[in-house]
Amino acid sequence: MYDYIIIGAGSAGCVLANRLSEDPAVNVLLLEAGPRDWHPFIHMPAGLAKLVGQKGVNWNYDTAPEPQLHNRRLWWPRGKVLGGSSSINAMCYIRGVASDYDDWATAGAEGWDWNSALPYFKRSERNSRGGDALHGDGGPLYVSDLRYTNPLSSVFIEAGQQAGFHHNHDFNGPEQSGVGLYQVTQKDGARCSSAVAYLQPAKSRSNLDVMTGALVRRILLENGRAVGVAYASGGQEIQARAEREVLLSGGAINSPQLLMLSGIGPADHLQEHGIAVAVDSPSVGRNLQDHLDICTLQHCTQRVTYDRAGDISIAYNYYLKKHSGPGSSNIAEAGGFLRSSLAPDARADIQLHFVPAMLDDHGRNRLKGDGYTLHACFLRPRSRGRIALNSSDPRADARIEANYLSDEEGFDLKMMLECAKLSRELFAQKAFDAYRGAPIQPPRSDLSDNELVEFIRSKAETVYHPIGTCRMGSDETAVVDNQLRVNGVEGLRVIDASVMPTLIGGNTNAPTIMIAERASDLILGKAVLG
Repeated sequence: MYDYIIIGAGSAGCVLANRLSEDPAVNVLLLEAGPRDWHPFIHMPAGLAKLVGQKGVNWNYDTAPEPQLHNRRLWWPRGKVLGGSSSINAMCYIRGVASDYDDWATAGAEGWDWNSALPYFKRSERNSRGGDALHGDGGPLYVSDLRYTNPLSSVFIEAGQQAGFHHNHDFNGPEQSGVGLYQVTQKDGARCSSAVAYLQPAKSRSNLDVMTGALVRRILLENGRAVGVAYASGGQEIQARAEREVLLSGGAINSPQLLMLSGIGPADHLQEHGIAVAVDSPSVGRNLQDHLDICTLQHCTQRVTYDRAGDISIAYNYYLKKHSGPGSSNIAEAGGFLRSSLAPDARADIQLHFVPAMLDDHGRNRLKGDGYTLHACFLRPRSRGRIALNSSDPRADARIEANYLSDEEGFDLKMMLECAKLSRELFAQKAFDAYRGAPIQPPRSDLSDNELVEFIRSKAETVYHPIGTCRMGSDETAVVDNQLRVNGVEGLRVIDASVMPTLIGGNTNAPTIMIAERASDLILGKAVLG
């Protein structure tokens, strides 16, 4: 018997495990389907390029065929390891802007406006530049400037300025727009995942049990209340009971899947798979949103990229020289937030990640030679997808229907076209003259709009920010209320990116950690809403 059972040791679950177990009178069980975060490529930042092929730390999901993307199945990597996706991501620390959170509150997520969220961002953060009105300097999550940057990252920033965008030294400062270097979740040149930041300091507590290799099969419900979980470990099914609450932190894919496997979801869909309906909740799995991304690749005439860097030599020098050199790079060192001519308000609507290497198919397709890549994504897509069941077997992957570019007005496609054009414009700036080789993707720099649209449909991919499938709100169709309690069930909350009503303008890891920080106070009665 535990007081709290947490399902999933990812960005949110590790935060909850730490905060709830601070009280020695409370017993906490943290369950993770993946292994410990032992792999050295997890902790060496540049090792993320090698984690692409590490099946043991990745769920390796694929979407259903995407109708607007030539029926391609898109690869969705998600972390299956202590730390979750914070153990395999590019470590960019981004919060979005104040109006993103004010939009949540306006839409019914009372108490999640910017003024309510900011204290929890600051509580989590330990910024190497120190604290101020917008930054924390005493939290568990280390946020740092990069120790090493490739010379091409400075070239990109110069090109951005030549194209008319100002140099921004802090994307989480008073203004988000501009081009610059990302701050990263790193401590002393090593990755600072949520497992490193939150779980490592807490794992020696006698009141916290951490189980890896534990796949939760279903949440146990009795008389309308969540009372525990059934999970598989070592080939056996084990049941654990929760005296106070079950906290689901599986992420935007696994959380709605587990709710449905437990009988909480659209009744007709559950019945199709022979699952007894405990709570008819039609919105479970709906409202799926993600940032679709288009990569523009160019050959480089100078051997300064990361394409030819030997993996062994980088790792050797990184550990020999105390976490310095190229091994400390997050690869996506520079980027920007830009406002297109189609932006409906003052917010930047395009995000860029510049990579001084050729990145095709998430890096799984290794190209010959040297080159550089520019990711560009539309920040506030209007298309909506869903997570559904493929099977009642908990070991089977959920069905991911992202429905990219499916909005009726076609606005998302117009914005992706803007992304492709802007990338082409940036690579054409004078700063790249000394490095610019032949174009790779798209294969010509003079493509028409129609040809660029075909390029987008053929090559666009996720940039790893799925959210929204257990939407928080005050209306009857919301999956959770503004305290993240599952509607129709007592003693059960969802705490992860799936509760976000809409995408924020940027990377989603820092906001997920903020949500868990605030949720821990809500659970413990230390926070009030509004």
